[in-house]
Formats: sequence, C-alpha cells, structure tokens
Amino acid sequence: MAVSRGCLCCVKYLMFVFNLVFWLGGCGLFGVGVWLSFTQSKFSSLPLSFPSLSAANLLLVAGGVTMVTGFLGCLGALKEQRCLLMTFFVILLLLLLIEVTLILILSIYHRELDQKAKDGLIQSMKNYKTNKHLQVSWDNMQTIFKCCGVSNHTDWYNNMGIDQHPESCCRQDLGRCHRWEEPCYEKAKEFILSNLTSVLGFGVCLGIVQVHTMPHHLISLFMSQHVSASSSKLPQQCL
Repeated sequence: MAVSRGCLCCVKYLMFVFNLVFWLGGCGLFGVGVWLSFTQSKFSSLPLSFPSLSAANLLLVAGGVTMVTGFLGCLGALKEQRCLLMTFFVILLLLLLIEVTLILILSIYHRELDQKAKDGLIQSMKNYKTNKHLQVSWDNMQTIFKCCGVSNHTDWYNNMGIDQHPESCCRQDLGRCHRWEEPCYEKAKEFILSNLTSVLGFGVCLGIVQVHTMPHHLISLFMSQHVSASSSKLPQQCL
C-alpha cells in the first residue's frame, strides 16, 4: 500500500509539473495574441478573415483555453480531486481532437479558405468611400505593408472607377503616383509567417506536452481510485 501511495505521489507531482508547463505555454500564446492585436490595431476595421487579424484572434482563444485547462490540471493534481482530473482530461481530449481537425481542414482546404478570405476583403472595398473607419484601415494597411489591393491594384477599379485607386497605393517618396505592385494579402501572410515561426515551434512543443500529459492523468485517476478504495486510513494528500 505504501508503494502504491508513493507511486501516486510521484505521478501527482509529475502531473503538476506537466500542467504548470501547459499553463505557462497558454500564457505565452495569449501574450503573443495580445501583442499581435495591438500591432494590428491600425487596421482593425478590416474583415476578420485578414490573415494577421485571424492569427491574433486564434492565439487569444487558444491561449485563454490553454491557461484555464492548465490551471484545472494543476489544481486537480495538487488536490487529488478525481472530478477536476476527469474534467481536465475531457477538456484536453477535446482540445486535441479540435487541433487535429483544424490541422486537417487547413491542410486540405487551405486554397478555399484563402479564396474566401480574399473575397471578404474585396467585398469590403465596396464600402471604402462610405465607411471612414474601413477607409483608414485600408490606407494604414497599404502604407505599412507597401502593397496595393488584395491580389493587385486592379481590385480597386471595380470600386473606385477605372484606373482609380487610393492614394495609399502610391509610393510616398516620389512626386507623381507610382503605385506598389505587391498584393496585400500575400504581404500579410508573409508578415505572419516571419513573426510567428517560433510561436508555431512552441505550439508543437506544447502539443507534445499535451499528448504526454493525457496518459499520466489516466494513471493518476486509476491509482487514486485504487488507493482510496483499498484504505481509508492513509492520508489523501502527499506531504
């Protein structure tokens, strides 16, 4: 019985360490999401399908859920409460299924998702003249990324007239308008990939921790049930 209780104590503190790392990882993802949201605030009125805005919202949600899940895991491991441990395991399993589903969807339908995001941005061009906040967001985005239009400058022609585009498409260091030729959608994707490569690597490490945590939680659940059923005289918490 002492051996069983000793094994349960080892699993308990190992679980606490895993969950603490998981919680810290969630804090990191949430922090990056907040940073990205602040950096994109100058064109926050663009549709949420815009790559950098989508990444910021995704990191905020993922970080927040991970923090809550990690906290439940830490609390359940310390208190040895089967209800919290089971709740944590169920949430962790759901997160894993959601992550795998998202990866498959992004891998299979990435072209369709890209096209849908582009269509949303092109649709927002129609309100450029009437929506002041949207106008400022488009101008800021084209100035910052040094680009013009979603795919090219001709995207503006159906919305502002023949051979017309916003002044933000023009290079500012020249007397006459010499527009940028780079597509804004691709420039935004490059910005995300160049700044979030380390975050993606960190996310992979967090996923590995997540996978390794699940069997340890099952072991902890079974062992705590076995120990509590075998003896009521032993302390229910490790000192």
